[in-house]
Amino acid sequence: MANEERKRSLTAWLFLLAVWFIAVPVAIYLTLAQADSERQTLLLESVRDQGHLAAVALSPLLSREDVSPLTDIQAALGPFATREAKLKMLFRPADAAGEQDFYFVAAAPPATDETLSDEREALRKLGVLDQLATSCSGDLPLAERYSDPEGKEEIWTSITPVQSPWGCWALVVSHPLAGEIGATLGKPYWARPEMQVAAAIYLALAGLVFVVFGTVRSALLRVHRLAQAKNRGEAATASFTETNRLSELSGVAGELDRLVGSLQRASDSIRAAAQDNAHAFKTPLAIIRQSLEPLRRILSEGEPRGQRALSVMEGAVERLDHLVATARRVDETTAELLDPPRRRIDLSALVERTLEGYSPLLERQNLELEAFVAPGIQIRGGEDLVENVLENIVDNAISVSPRGGRITVVLTKPADDTVEFLLSDEGPGVPPELLDRIFDRNFSTRIQRTPPDGSTLDSGTSWHAGIGLWVVRRNISAMGGWVYADNNSDRGLTVRFTLPSAG
Repeated sequence: MANEERKRSLTAWLFLLAVWFIAVPVAIYLTLAQADSERQTLLLESVRDQGHLAAVALSPLLSREDVSPLTDIQAALGPFATREAKLKMLFRPADAAGEQDFYFVAAAPPATDETLSDEREALRKLGVLDQLATSCSGDLPLAERYSDPEGKEEIWTSITPVQSPWGCWALVVSHPLAGEIGATLGKPYWARPEMQVAAAIYLALAGLVFVVFGTVRSALLRVHRLAQAKNRGEAATASFTETNRLSELSGVAGELDRLVGSLQRASDSIRAAAQDNAHAFKTPLAIIRQSLEPLRRILSEGEPRGQRALSVMEGAVERLDHLVATARRVDETTAELLDPPRRRIDLSALVERTLEGYSPLLERQNLELEAFVAPGIQIRGGEDLVENVLENIVDNAISVSPRGGRITVVLTKPADDTVEFLLSDEGPGVPPELLDRIFDRNFSTRIQRTPPDGSTLDSGTSWHAGIGLWVVRRNISAMGGWVYADNNSDRGLTVRFTLPSAG
């Protein structure tokens, strides 16, 4: 179900809508264009039949052996001409054989010599006269547009030849494009006025739909960009309500502003409470620690039970002090997780500075540190969060490393968008079946340790709270990274985390 929800993006719906807006009109247009083509075919056949009937009616006159056809043809064409049909008669004498010997001898309605000459040349270029010169028989179906010298456009619809003793006659029928028949036959379907009006309305409707989708998407992207900027700590004072430009999203923007404000107030409250609680605990602990010292001086070495009691009390105070410090650290990082900073951090410099701070402890523990830190590696996050991660990992490695052991730290950038940190120690490692649990809260695989004074803790107590690696995983996850651990091939443990690079 989660995957299905992720697929329902506004962009995907917009793409499907675009496909729909393209496919539907194309399908409708092809259907209508096919129907119009069939209608044009029927109309053209009807017009050609009219031309053929006119030629048949004129055939007796054209086939006479006397000279009358040449003198009476102009008058004979008149009854067949209409406002929607123009007739012109071509003639080639019997003793001529080429296409250049065809001439217009009559026209109804009458036409100028220039017009007739221009039309004759157009028919010659079209190859019609050559075909007539070859056989002077059969109908020549046409649907060709022609523009006379005056700019008036016509469409030839048929040429019907008639053979006679005097030569070859050919009746040319045309229709003006301004008329109903010419407008129907002379234009493609997409060029029809009604089709163009329908297309304009459809495109306006499609444009309106895409504007609505684009407006909604733009509003959501503005909210997304502001959320990213707040997450990076670049827009602390900007509000979602001010950024929003769509009234329908005003409620969502207001709720987001209230949520961000609540998180910030909760973060400040937890941070303040952590400081107050730590101060409240530290003061009585310090008083107890100071009060134990005179008691130790009063008790003589011959009172082992009293000395042991003091040692247990001092160990308990140290443990309480450690727990208070750990609790304060956990609360402070919790506050930062509620309102996490996303400032640019020089991780290389932070790692080097953190490791340098451990130099005295490493020297006392007789531990060797090898660090390979690539320069200039930067991430976005909270410096306290990252520093807490580094300290917990290093503290964990030092606590399990044998004297004279080696700790290896490597910081690299294996990809443009990824930073990798690893720390390897030579400690006892972790049982393989427990590797997945070492980052759980209150879980520790370390053996019970003896306090510095040599005394032992009560049975069932642990010197380690099992909090450090849990904090590591929590902080790394909050910054968009991953952390995991593996046993080394010989001995020891390697803890590795990755974080997104800031460039």
